[in-house]
Amino acid sequence: MNAMVDTAKLQATIPFFNELDAVVVDRILPYIVEKTYRKGAIIFLQGDAGDEIFFIRSGAINIYTFEGMKKVVFAYLREGDYFGEMALIKPGLVRSATAEAMATTKVLTLRRTDFENLIEANPRLAVHLLDYTMERLRQANQQVYDMTFLNVRTRIVKRLATVSKASSNKLNGEAPVQWKVTHQQLGEMVGAVRETVSKVLLELQEEGLIETRNKMIIIPDPSQLQRKLLDES
Repeated sequence: MNAMVDTAKLQATIPFFNELDAVVVDRILPYIVEKTYRKGAIIFLQGDAGDEIFFIRSGAINIYTFEGMKKVVFAYLREGDYFGEMALIKPGLVRSATAEAMATTKVLTLRRTDFENLIEANPRLAVHLLDYTMERLRQANQQVYDMTFLNVRTRIVKRLATVSKASSNKLNGEAPVQWKVTHQQLGEMVGAVRETVSKVLLELQEEGLIETRNKMIIIPDPSQLQRKLLDES
């Protein structure tokens, strides 16, 4: 375990642990290992054997797969998020997607064998993990719905609104939100080509909903973007 990680910091930065009793988190701490990945590093590949879960302490992670030659992004995860949880549920499962660091990223890892030992003493952990996994499944189903029934512009507005809402919650306010993402990356997230994404972002900029600067999308008023999403959905 990294000496800089304690129960208070863990619960403050990772929602998964925040909802657990501090006594339970104290028991988990000795089994947690911190790892650092440079930008562009592959944490695991689709098809790899999985035996640990990852919690993002800082940085960003892209979860994606390929359909033929087309890159499909399932999730763009940031501080506080987690991934690789299926490895804790059933031994022998292989990774269903690839995880890549989008910036220098610090993660906290927990191996399946350690988690199983902890469950024996704290059965609530298994239920807690299942609750989070069901929420992840719900989000995946919503993504399939969006790709099927929403047009590209609405998908982009929804993605921006989701990012702005998550950031605003962490900041506890309505301060402007900054998101460093390229048009290509955003296109992979919403299932659109870069040219279409650029066109939609220009429209949103002209409407005063966003600003763009140095590969950064700035959302000056997150609540305004949320209202726009309601109008377009």
